[in-house]
Amino acid sequence: MPIDQDALERARAAWTFRGRQRPAFAHVPSEGQESVWDYPRPPLYVRDSRPIEIHAGTRCLARSDVSIRVLETGSPPTVYLPPDAFDASLLHPSPRRTLCEWKGEAHYWHVQGPDGLIRDALWSYPDGGEAAVIAGWLAAYPARLRCIVAGETVRAQAGGYYGGWITAEIVGPFKGEPGTGHW
Repeated sequence: MPIDQDALERARAAWTFRGRQRPAFAHVPSEGQESVWDYPRPPLYVRDSRPIEIHAGTRCLARSDVSIRVLETGSPPTVYLPPDAFDASLLHPSPRRTLCEWKGEAHYWHVQGPDGLIRDALWSYPDGGEAAVIAGWLAAYPARLRCIVAGETVRAQAGGYYGGWITAEIVGPFKGEPGTGHW
């Protein structure tokens, strides 16, 4: 999936929100919280040492104290874990591919849960594009798997397409919710 550089530059030039100024509709974070409207565009890649667990039903699919949070304007963080954090015996390659303007071509995995196959539950960017720091690392959809950050169960970002992880420290509103298609 090659990226059309001219189309990409036109799309980037049209962005209204880039994390430089919080829009009036954004929630104001309290002490210890982060507003997704303070995150930059292009995204920021931040290492995190909080314990992360990902479960497929009753099976622990991944566990790590090393992760990278991808912080991009308007979206809750997407969390990537190193491949060795996962039980590879539960992963099955999917033919699905998508394209990210920053990270390149995404590859997806199905996960074998105790109740059957969970389709396209994980993804990664083999090359990473402009985000080489996450190349080969895996991210999970919290709408399909139970994701936990430091003991707190993550809420899924709305909209189905996005894989952001919402915890108590993150305030929005978030891309993917009704009425946000123009963000």
